Amino acid sequence: MSHLIEVKNLRTEFKQDKGILKAVNGVSYYLDEGEIVAFVGESGSGKSVTQYSGLQLIPTPPGKIAGGEIIFDGHNILEYGQNSDEMRKIRGGQIGVVFQEPMTSLNPVMTVGKQLMEGIQLHMGLNKKDARNRAKELLEMVGIPDAESRLDAYPHQFSGGMRQRIMIAMALSCNPKLLIADEATTALDVTTQAQILELMKDIVKKSRTALVIVTHNLSIVARYADRVYVMYAGEIVESGKTTEIFNSPRHPYTIGLIKAVPSLTDPKDRKLVPIDGFVTNLVNRKDECAFMNRCPYVTDACRKGKTPKLHEIPGEKNHFAACHRDIQKNAQVTVQRHNEIRDYGEEKPWIKNEKILSIQNLKVYFPVTGGLLKKKIGDVKAVDDVSFDIFKGETFGLVGESGCGKSTVARTVLRLNDATGGKIIFDGQDITKLNDVRMRPIRKNMAMIFQDPYGSLDPRQRAGDIVMEPMKNFDMGLSQKEMDDRVTELFELVGLDPAYRERIPHEFSGGQRQRLVIARALSTNPAFIVCDEAISALDVSIQAQVINLLEELQHKLGLTYLFIAHDLSVVRHISDHVAVMYLGQLVEIADWKSLYDNPLHPYTQALLDAVPVPDPELEASKQRQIIRGEVPSPMQRPAGCAFSTRCPYATEQCRHEMPVLSEKEPGHRVACWKNVKELAEKNKLIG
Repeated sequence: MSHLIEVKNLRTEFKQDKGILKAVNGVSYYLDEGEIVAFVGESGSGKSVTQYSGLQLIPTPPGKIAGGEIIFDGHNILEYGQNSDEMRKIRGGQIGVVFQEPMTSLNPVMTVGKQLMEGIQLHMGLNKKDARNRAKELLEMVGIPDAESRLDAYPHQFSGGMRQRIMIAMALSCNPKLLIADEATTALDVTTQAQILELMKDIVKKSRTALVIVTHNLSIVARYADRVYVMYAGEIVESGKTTEIFNSPRHPYTIGLIKAVPSLTDPKDRKLVPIDGFVTNLVNRKDECAFMNRCPYVTDACRKGKTPKLHEIPGEKNHFAACHRDIQKNAQVTVQRHNEIRDYGEEKPWIKNEKILSIQNLKVYFPVTGGLLKKKIGDVKAVDDVSFDIFKGETFGLVGESGCGKSTVARTVLRLNDATGGKIIFDGQDITKLNDVRMRPIRKNMAMIFQDPYGSLDPRQRAGDIVMEPMKNFDMGLSQKEMDDRVTELFELVGLDPAYRERIPHEFSGGQRQRLVIARALSTNPAFIVCDEAISALDVSIQAQVINLLEELQHKLGLTYLFIAHDLSVVRHISDHVAVMYLGQLVEIADWKSLYDNPLHPYTQALLDAVPVPDPELEASKQRQIIRGEVPSPMQRPAGCAFSTRCPYATEQCRHEMPVLSEKEPGHRVACWKNVKELAEKNKLIG
């Protein structure tokens, strides 16, 4: 049986000053029509380069496809020139790509209609009128309302989820045989992510298009993929059916990836197990196992042997692994996800019954101006009457979709934004209206860990100076030697070699940079730290390292965290109390167990329903109610409950009267008019 695409011994290299980097090293795989196949692995594993090599989108120089064959639809497309007519017909015509960041992939000065029509006219030869009709059909197919008028809108006039839908429409515009989604949902909220992936899954079913999902999110793989290729250091180290990969992983790297992933089904006290060490330098690589320096099962045979080749697991048809160990003999080395627990269990003895932060009726409005005279015409109510308390030593999770006001709350708590109304009481003192001079001594007791570690570090400063800078800034009365000793202590505390203090940020890996940011945040001995999407941009293994580090630091120092994230699995793992925000308001707040085991607001239920878990059998048995629609504009809020435009239980009362956050169960506050738990059980929407 011939495959839709078959890749044989693909090799892609990049010439560097110190030698040749083998980014793709002898990769072979296949796809059949109507199949969903995932490529997983950490950043730098070669997932994306493998796919772009097939499209001949590798920049030359310094890149070069050094060998191999790619048989697509019966032809070796590597024989076509990179800029040949044949290759242009394949790109966009027969193979479509959905990129990670739609805003950088869409032309900001062209309407989306023109951008869609461009490919349609080029590949399908339609006239302008027919191309516009086709573009309208595509927007309707991907769920964009009022498609006719939205054709004339520009990319910036759409939300992130809508822009990604436009990218999917563009990729599908010429009825491709293969669709490649390259980290297409990484930057999206969990609800938008679910909508996009369900859309692509439906398209595959209806059109028999093959879909490649390139991702480092194993939970997505468990929910959607039929087969999986695990890549490490430019090579495929394991492949097989999704259920086999998750239930019986045979390569140590696959085992490590699965152990590092938090899940909604885990015991609360499970400790994440990161993969130790770093990826081997692929420049002038040796003929040996690339994972050997990080492998917990390494043997003398591994150290003395050459690069292991993929071979079929005895007794498991089409399940392959590349490992020197006797895989069948060592089959008991599987993913025991729950065998590592935190030594303090669920109870955290350092949490005190004393408030460190009390937010009371907080409002943050941003004025909107218009006209020639720039007069104020309204307000964006980014945060509207929010109240909650955080106790010393706890982790308080704050979740919600992009634009709900999470980061605005965080920035206002740190007085980086001014409050329009309400109170911020920090450590017993109202800091809402304090000027910069009076805030200065308070600021050293609070810190922030940002989402992008590289963007928050001065690229020209040495690491030691970056960590030392807050000590100098707040004039802590330390001598130069005392500050140097403190920097050494902080480097050791966050797991960095003090010898690295002379390095500059680009010489660190992503995980090391985030550790550096944490060291800087700790330099003034703060009691309260805001983690604003601090782990969302990290690979699963590095994410596990950082989460474990934050927990260990809290254990040692009694720190208090305001933890902001859109990954609800991570929030569940680390948080003691959780608040859910929607359009500037809190809709539910409770301890972690009450909120996750017994969600009472339909928005919270929808968020949890959208979260995939790294268990393909559980995913196959789950009934999901995917939330539809987009978050309303803060300038055009619904008259009643803000969620009423998307809620499956909304009534006239919901649409006209705003519910108040009130206690429905002890310690569990909800802003909803209905008993949605009973409604959901009646309709069999939840378990």
